[in-house]
Amino acid sequence: MPQLSGQIPADLLRWYDHNRRILPWREQPTPYRVMVSEFMLQQTRVETVIPYFERFVAALPDFRALAAVDDDELAKLWQGLGYYRRARNLKRAAEIVAREYGGVLPADYAVIRSLPGLGDYAAGAVGSIAFGLRVTAVDGNVLRVTARLLGSREDVMRPPVRRAFTEQIQALLPGERVGDFNQALMELGAMVCLPGAPKCLLCPLIAHCEGYRQGIAAELPVKAPKPERREERWTVLICRMGDRVLLHRRPERGLLAGMWEFPLLEGWPDDEALAGMLPAGTSILPLPDSRHGFTHIEWKLHAFLADLPA
Repeated sequence: MPQLSGQIPADLLRWYDHNRRILPWREQPTPYRVMVSEFMLQQTRVETVIPYFERFVAALPDFRALAAVDDDELAKLWQGLGYYRRARNLKRAAEIVAREYGGVLPADYAVIRSLPGLGDYAAGAVGSIAFGLRVTAVDGNVLRVTARLLGSREDVMRPPVRRAFTEQIQALLPGERVGDFNQALMELGAMVCLPGAPKCLLCPLIAHCEGYRQGIAAELPVKAPKPERREERWTVLICRMGDRVLLHRRPERGLLAGMWEFPLLEGWPDDEALAGMLPAGTSILPLPDSRHGFTHIEWKLHAFLADLPA
């Protein structure tokens, strides 16, 4: 495998200083704010996160406040971001910081990495941005940039390839401004080295890019195709009695853990079976069908409005 140029950090940081986006967690990169932003940014676009982040840290300004918040209030603050497991893990991490470290996150990568919901990338981002620790933060953007710089056609989702790329990035980490360097790599992937259509002529690293030299940058990175999502069929019952609506809470473990929902029935019972599940005299009105996608599952939903007798 070819090696990344040692000139990359200087060229990249020079570009970053003039082109970086102004983001609230960058302007005040406290450990708490950086950690909240990293949880929110998992599988969510920066533009979507900004207003949620500002509202969240205004309501819960530090680890102690987050550790003490009621679960329903936490869900309300997170509402609209989805992937609610992130919020639960974030609170669990805050509880550990509050209980074991007096509400102050230590500048220790091993401690950060041990917290719930923080993988190698997120722990590296928090450690490097908040504390200047010399650790990498390799996300999808960084993998794409690295594959193109190296001109690599290896599958970036394979663990040995990710490790090899991470080792190369680790060797490039500058003695100072490690957090800025990690953010600059991610920023380059988000703004210039785009999926499918890289803006090569605007790239500060064009002179170091083997993918550009070979004319294959747009074809990289190589990824094995994702498996198709499993389909599940559910029936949603919106049960109404006067001005009251029936809700129940999902189990504390598993998909959408602890969330409130309308009653769900597995499968699509026929009209007779559905009527037999409800009290006599219930009026049942079909509602439009819908779909809801998760990472590995797609729900196909039949919905009914059931007006229950008093």
